[in-house]
Amino acid sequence: MSDDFLKNIRDARTKGDGTGVAKLTNEALDRGLSVKMILEDGLIRSMNAIGEKFKANEIFIPEVLIAAKAMHAGIAILEPHFTACGIKPAGRVVIGTVKGDLHDIGKNIVSMMLKGACFEVMDLGIDVPPGKFLEIVQTRSPDIIAMSSLLTTSMGAMKDTIKVLKESGLRDKVKIIIGGAPITQSFADSIGADSYAKDAATAVDKAKELLNSRKL
Repeated sequence: MSDDFLKNIRDARTKGDGTGVAKLTNEALDRGLSVKMILEDGLIRSMNAIGEKFKANEIFIPEVLIAAKAMHAGIAILEPHFTACGIKPAGRVVIGTVKGDLHDIGKNIVSMMLKGACFEVMDLGIDVPPGKFLEIVQTRSPDIIAMSSLLTTSMGAMKDTIKVLKESGLRDKVKIIIGGAPITQSFADSIGADSYAKDAATAVDKAKELLNSRKL
């Protein structure tokens, strides 16, 4: 019975049926399935498959966005139960599109996929100045800062953010991952970012790698 419920959740998520995912998640809880089982086998497992298809160019951003939104509908049902069930966030990420850039679709996909991988995510939105990232590091102590830029004219804001963190003495307290259409590995290296992700699925992988490096 549990396998049927989990498969139905995965199927609804694959179809982008957020309403169905939420309904089936509630039903699974009512039937006594564990929060961890629903999360890992019903939601995360299927989203991992979406990520792999995206990296292989088998699906594209619209499909990923639809799937991520559907998955988030299920996570929203489960989140209130996480603490009681002993499910701890994989890590804490603050994410935002940098100063001078109003694009948010890619950032939103990354945010939702990070949540699907059990990261606690604070989304600062768009046009985020360096000082705002600094403030969050000072007050919330995130493990990772994830910055997005879709414009070449806003790429400098990433460098400015890292500079502000260095000047404040907090750069070594947080890992930094950057991404967006004009961003490259060489640019990430040149400004002192810890990692670069070419797409949302890779961003989740990189975030996990950065967390593991902090634990060493």
